[in-house]
Amino acid sequence: MKVDLCLVGIGTGNPDHVTRQGVKALNAADLILVPHKGEGKADLAELRLELCQELVTNPATQVVQFDMPVRDAHDPDYPGAVNRWHDAIAEVWLAKIRAHLPEGGSVALLVWGDPSLYDSTLRIADRLALQLPLTVSVVPGITALQALTAAHAIALNDINAPVTITTGRQLRDHGWPESADTIAVMLDGHCAFQHLPPEGITIWWGAYLGMPQQICIAGPLAEVSERIQAERQSARAAHGWVMDIYLMRRVID
Repeated sequence: MKVDLCLVGIGTGNPDHVTRQGVKALNAADLILVPHKGEGKADLAELRLELCQELVTNPATQVVQFDMPVRDAHDPDYPGAVNRWHDAIAEVWLAKIRAHLPEGGSVALLVWGDPSLYDSTLRIADRLALQLPLTVSVVPGITALQALTAAHAIALNDINAPVTITTGRQLRDHGWPESADTIAVMLDGHCAFQHLPPEGITIWWGAYLGMPQQICIAGPLAEVSERIQAERQSARAAHGWVMDIYLMRRVID
């Protein structure tokens, strides 16, 4: 039994974000696995299924959903909890592949954004490779950073200036990164920017980028911080989930 696993970056859920290479990869797959993350995030599975319905024309391709294991958010051992979560996901993948492709074949997974940027699908694939002969390929997708800067029509960096990409957890625990003028913040479920001294910082924030419900707010952090927090809370209550990202830049006199 040999499996070819293709991870297809799909951007932020807009079918137009999937490249022609991605469409070819999906149609070449014997099996596409779609995670279901519970009732509160049913829209995420529906978006993937809608993408498959629109883009997959090969009648031989199976589209199969699976229940996504849940990470224990209250486990104080964060790295350990993440590793155990990834182990559980790999086991589910393995069970679905063995059930639907007992002789092996090609499998595709639709990955939000791009598999290279703050996404763990490749790490989970490494675990799967310990269980069966596996070849992994990646089709790049539009990242959340690209969608954010496009939505606001801004450049990611200043002229000849670096950009630091970090997470909400890092920003909350360690503050503004040393020597950084521009930072992009991902995976922030608690609006870590509210813990920063806001003076002299401009923020560009976006949620559901590329989707019909897209929300964008930009301005001096001191003026828009509370508005972003309120909009995020309201959007999460309305949809059951929220995906957002933001860029912050220090104003240099």
